[in-house]
Amino acid sequence: MCNFKMPIREQNSNKGTFGKVLNFCGSGNFIGAAYLSTVSSLKVGAGYSALASTKEVITSVSSILPEIVYLSRKEGLTQIKNFDVVLIGCGLGTNRLSQKLMKDVLHKIPKELPLVIDADGLNILAQFQLKSENNFVITPHPKEASRLLDCSLEVVLNDLVGAAKKLTQKYNCVTVLKTHRTVICDKDFKIYINEHGNSALAKAGSGDVLAGMIAGLLAQGMECYEASKLGVYLHSVAGEIASEELTEYSVLASDLIDYIPEAIKTIL
Repeated sequence: MCNFKMPIREQNSNKGTFGKVLNFCGSGNFIGAAYLSTVSSLKVGAGYSALASTKEVITSVSSILPEIVYLSRKEGLTQIKNFDVVLIGCGLGTNRLSQKLMKDVLHKIPKELPLVIDADGLNILAQFQLKSENNFVITPHPKEASRLLDCSLEVVLNDLVGAAKKLTQKYNCVTVLKTHRTVICDKDFKIYINEHGNSALAKAGSGDVLAGMIAGLLAQGMECYEASKLGVYLHSVAGEIASEELTEYSVLASDLIDYIPEAIKTIL
């Protein structure tokens, strides 16, 4: 029996009560990442989600996701202070414009705002050794972790807990090192190892869903370490439940979205 609890849902509430997520994600080749990371933040209970992206991405995602607000990247940067959490990196790309956006976000985001960095955001972080004073979460898989630590993949795989601690120390953040048994390290080097999940999660887009889920929980006021643990747990349990119906072979990242409610029911 797990000890996780969802954020409290006040009945006298509105969309602002449950937090606002600002998502800088997506590019021409990775439109799906923008959809997956944005919708998953709402599925875990965030009240409001905005996607700041390119015109091409917005045109595509808005046709299937009417529940969110769409902003240009410039508009996102000017409105960043109006949000409760920022997510950056899912399908962002690493070209010059993406690199500038990453630097601008780190420069403009208020220190008190939680920041989740995933995927290409991590690749840019590693390339330029960018720093942030924010309370933030990084969500690398082992290869991304090796880039961030400037070491071989084998070094990371041979000591996942040690690698998570080194990442936390280097970047002063909460680390979510994604493997078949994801390792989460808080700033005091406390370790949580998730025991759930299966091979169904080894699909393109699965990490985008997780990043959005963590951001959605942070928007509701959870602390970075607790939101990361809960997000990883719900994500992995959603994969397990989906596999019961679809098999581990056939679960898509988009399927996980539909099973988030079932995962939440396991702890209500």
